[in-house]
Amino acid sequence: MTSERQFVEPEAFYFKPDGSGCPNNAELPVLIYPGVFEKGRVPIADNFENAFRDNAWMGCWRWSVYPYHHYHSDAHEALGIADGSARLKLGGSQGEIFDVFAGTLIVLPAGTGHKNLQASTDLLAVGAYPYGQGQYDTHRAGSMELSAAIANIASTPMPETDPVYGAKGPLMRLWGGK
Repeated sequence: MTSERQFVEPEAFYFKPDGSGCPNNAELPVLIYPGVFEKGRVPIADNFENAFRDNAWMGCWRWSVYPYHHYHSDAHEALGIADGSARLKLGGSQGEIFDVFAGTLIVLPAGTGHKNLQASTDLLAVGAYPYGQGQYDTHRAGSMELSAAIANIASTPMPETDPVYGAKGPLMRLWGGK
């Protein structure tokens, strides 16, 4: 049960290729939803996992965020910050720095560079991918031919739902989905 969920309109951030190996996604924005879940009787990690599964975002994992620039060329990614806090750099080496806290949801379109710059010792992230994108690739910045990455990004299917709010969630409107 996800009773601690709040409706939050996400902030949208666009990133062009960074020139150092992160293709990013010039067509779709990164979405940051601050404070989707609050601490309560159900742990925030469980709330994120339940919401992701309810909305067909699969392959849930619990861990952290890699401390180097990386991206997935063939999958969109939802990152729920379940505990602690982190300073993340999104958009590759020329991107922007974001401070995120427990309860924040970040949705990264395919190709978006992301890196953990600094985190609290209790950082816990929950990740998931839209249905059918669970066999995602992971590339360090510069490890994949840019034209191949861009082709993969362009062929990555749009999600059918927002990872927390479902078929009528903000992602659908902001990404031009169903």
